[in-house]
Amino acid sequence: MSKVKSSVNYPVSLRVDQVDRYHGVEVADPYRWLEDPNSEETQAWIEAQNQVTFDYLQQIPIRQKLKQRLTQLWDYEKYGVPFKEGDRYFYFKNDGLQNQSVLYVLDSLEGEPRVLLDPNQLSDDGTVALSGIAISEDGQLMAYGLSASGSDWQEWKVRNVETAEDLSDHLKWIKFSGASWTKDGKGFFYSRYDEPQESTQFNDINYYQKLYYHRLGTSQNEDILIYDRPDEKEWGFSGEVSEDGRYLIISVWMGTDSKNLLFYQDLSVPESPVVELINQFEASYSFIDNEGSCFWLRTDLDAPRGRLIAIDTEKPQREHWQEIIPETEQVLESIGLLNQSFVVLYLQDAHTLVKVFNLDGALIREIDLPGIGSAGGFSGKRCDRETFFSFTSFTTPPTIYRYNMVTGESTIFRQPQVDFNPDDYETQQVFYLSKDKTQIPMFITYKKGLKRTGDNPTYLYGYGGFNISLTPSFSVSNIIWMELGGAFAVANLRGGGEYGEAWHQAGMRLNKQNVFDDFIAAAEWLIANRYTNPAKLAIGGGSNGGLLVGACMTQRPELFAAALPAVGVMDMLRFPQFTIGWAWCSDYGSPDNPEEFQALYAYSPLHNLKPGTAYPATLITTADRDDRVVPAHSFKFAAALQAAHQGENPVLIRIETKAGHGAGKPTTKIIEEAADKWAFLVETLEVPVSDSPS
Repeated sequence: MSKVKSSVNYPVSLRVDQVDRYHGVEVADPYRWLEDPNSEETQAWIEAQNQVTFDYLQQIPIRQKLKQRLTQLWDYEKYGVPFKEGDRYFYFKNDGLQNQSVLYVLDSLEGEPRVLLDPNQLSDDGTVALSGIAISEDGQLMAYGLSASGSDWQEWKVRNVETAEDLSDHLKWIKFSGASWTKDGKGFFYSRYDEPQESTQFNDINYYQKLYYHRLGTSQNEDILIYDRPDEKEWGFSGEVSEDGRYLIISVWMGTDSKNLLFYQDLSVPESPVVELINQFEASYSFIDNEGSCFWLRTDLDAPRGRLIAIDTEKPQREHWQEIIPETEQVLESIGLLNQSFVVLYLQDAHTLVKVFNLDGALIREIDLPGIGSAGGFSGKRCDRETFFSFTSFTTPPTIYRYNMVTGESTIFRQPQVDFNPDDYETQQVFYLSKDKTQIPMFITYKKGLKRTGDNPTYLYGYGGFNISLTPSFSVSNIIWMELGGAFAVANLRGGGEYGEAWHQAGMRLNKQNVFDDFIAAAEWLIANRYTNPAKLAIGGGSNGGLLVGACMTQRPELFAAALPAVGVMDMLRFPQFTIGWAWCSDYGSPDNPEEFQALYAYSPLHNLKPGTAYPATLITTADRDDRVVPAHSFKFAAALQAAHQGENPVLIRIETKAGHGAGKPTTKIIEEAADKWAFLVETLEVPVSDSPS
């Protein structure tokens, strides 16, 4: 295999004399100037870095072949789970290589689908995405949100479902919000922020969200303020109308913590007050449905793996609360109410179980799934006798099933046809011990016949944060890696939600080092069990997973041959200064707290690079419009890494344009980035290309 020239001439990154003091500790920040994405200096730096990165990537012989194979594999019909409103069915579908999935509507399941909204028509390059929809109860109207270039900012409009024409309604400055219609279809509730300054809208900190009601046909400045808290700048609000139309349920969130408050307003009584049902941030509470004044809620109060309770709002005192479905060994993920019964999705060792209970909490049946994987869907109304769900695994593309709630029968509704044979691959789940002897699960998927020679190229992926669970899912991109002979491993680290709130808390704030220890232990297990060795092992992760990669490559640089941190949180001392970063203090802790500062400073990737160290080959990826984890994190880390690194391993940054944190990214950009990622690993891990995709 021809090697790309080993020496890379990196652009010069200017160092400035910036020093901050935290609790008596002086901390240098020489690349502070890269926090301004709009300055001429930053723009010139981005251009110079991309020039170096793409010059390197374009010299890798297999890159174009990988892109062709990715395009070939990606070109299959992808269906979303259908859902019903009124007498109509709605679903998303992508013909294969469309940049954005298209929303279709059916007047009956056997009818001819018609396009309700095609986001591909809204921009030439596919960078305008449909980021949220809400259908009125009669199925006649659709509120929908659009985001441009991957930004979290949304603009919402309203479309007539029959004619597919837009009404005059146009709402702006919406972020972290859906929409919920009133039962009469005359308007909907949504949350938004005050209008930011145009020049700094992608960096400005987001405080003081407000909950509004928008009446159809009126301008946004006439919207009715339902609830805000000028005394609580960090509170956010999610408004949801109960199925019977009587109540507005207001979930109050603060940061990314799963603990929330729960208020309600009786919509049947004009000018009724907002009532604080749950007014302490002590646990998570999710509204499921109601029977008159009785609310069913999923909570982890006194049950870290979740349970279902009932609260009568006429007797809301705790001594009157009732437990309907108690906590079990499995994690109770979500609950739907269909055919007068609860459909409950559980996690067992990071894969899905589904059970059906009656309204008293008695088990009716367990729903058979096609294998060990992830199921989702099961949405609908309380009297619906059928529903739909999807099932996927590491080797099974998302398949849509139609489920009869009365008979318990599942039938395939849509099954994608992908140009590969799933029988050629296998997945196993293993359990390994972390540094403190905690048992951690890990999935490993590879082409059958893989021999444990200790020399297999292996890609280890993780996340470990924010109560988010990594469950089996299908990825065309990962199939490419396995076609190359690589193993794909997913470690279910602490900090996630795989085993409930206790598992989450074991990897947050002062316990965050556990997450990195878990990931390092996964790497050591793969090496000890002869799947791979340090010269053939790559690690990857995005967002909080980008932080994971950054922390592990700085703590154990000799353990990995390559690192792929994507849109990562790399500066753990300044993350609260931008957009929604303050909200992550619930998981990370705050640099304003002396004890938490010490913990953050001890693992912050930016602050733990040591000059003269040979770091793994690194391809940092970010995007210029990321207003979730602002690209300054990756910019500063790249500049510091290039300055500290010693050796021939390339350390590069790939900066996507007209893209954000990941949501809504067009197919063309996804394929380009995946081709670059695998080409980089083929080159730096010296993967034999005789088994390359053809």
